[in-house]
Amino acid sequence: MDRAEKESVVEELGQIFTDSGVVVVAHYAGLTVAEMSDFRTRMREAGGSVRVAKNKLAKIALDGTPSESIAGLLEGMTVLAYSEDPVVAAKVVNTYSKENEKLVILGGAMGGTALDLAGVKSVAAMPSREELIADIVGLLGAPASNLAGAIGAPASNIAGILSTIEEKAA
Repeated sequence: MDRAEKESVVEELGQIFTDSGVVVVAHYAGLTVAEMSDFRTRMREAGGSVRVAKNKLAKIALDGTPSESIAGLLEGMTVLAYSEDPVVAAKVVNTYSKENEKLVILGGAMGGTALDLAGVKSVAAMPSREELIADIVGLLGAPASNLAGAIGAPASNIAGILSTIEEKAA
């Protein structure tokens, strides 16, 4: 890799560390090509990405970014999983590491906050942006359906009373 390529990689990694909602660092020693492809596919389908980079270049890219505190995690065969959504990458990495013990979570960063293994697992347990939006929409829709039921109830009660009166009169 020549100097220009290295500078390009450092710039790309810098963007990842700056723009991502969460970055998770894990060891991937022993993963087969098929397992790594499966991991990448799951991450892509969830809305995240996976990047393997030389640790030295990643440390250079970390310098001056909010995620700078994770530089100590970049030792050995590391993979970076990241996503704009602050929960997606943590969820996918956590789930995949439970299924495949070769992927070992080291920690990560959520903005300027460094995360250890427990922190990554805590973030993974949080609902994603889409789940929160669905919950909010459900909460907003519930009063409307309750209101419609309340408005319609008196009319159905009157109809029931009228039919009872009609039956008694007959």
